[in-house]
Amino acid sequence: MREVAKFLAPHDIEVISLNEFPCLQEIVEDGETFKDNAVIKATQACLFTGQTVLADDSGLEVDCLDGLPGILSARFAGEEKNDGANNKKLLEMMATVPPDQRTARFKCAMAVATTDGLVHSTEGVCRGIILPEPRGTGGFGYDPLFYLPEYGKTFAELGLETKNKISHRAKALQGVLEIIAEIRILMSEEEWDEMEKE
Repeated sequence: MREVAKFLAPHDIEVISLNEFPCLQEIVEDGETFKDNAVIKATQACLFTGQTVLADDSGLEVDCLDGLPGILSARFAGEEKNDGANNKKLLEMMATVPPDQRTARFKCAMAVATTDGLVHSTEGVCRGIILPEPRGTGGFGYDPLFYLPEYGKTFAELGLETKNKISHRAKALQGVLEIIAEIRILMSEEEWDEMEKE
């Protein structure tokens, strides 16, 4: 929430958390891809709130594990969301994987659902390497294990400002800005059409 709000604030876009809508029941994310889940969350929250909704679904895909943990990233070690347990399970599964085969990517899908029933989506990817042990105390999830060779740091060691420029979420948000620009143009055209009718 903080990452998204900080990224969108300079573009005159106010972000309101779903915490402002406590009656909204937890949305079941039963899609097969990050994009599926982002669209499910965006459309259901839009119907409930009557607002344009931005939803994110993201996670880690490790090449030597055939894309796991993938859409199971948050609950990789069980139904209870537990970053420490997820990281431990990932490291155990990769214990014998050599350094040159530890490639992975963070992937983020974002969907924007509008009150007129339209849904737009975009994706962002950030590639890195899974370290054999955690480094850094910032971030969340798999950030302490996700190493970016070009920066010599893990996501957990990067400052929020740098992360907001290079992360999978930042790249998806660039696409969101384009989507919002299109929505604003369409809204302006509709307003113009209404004025002409009058």
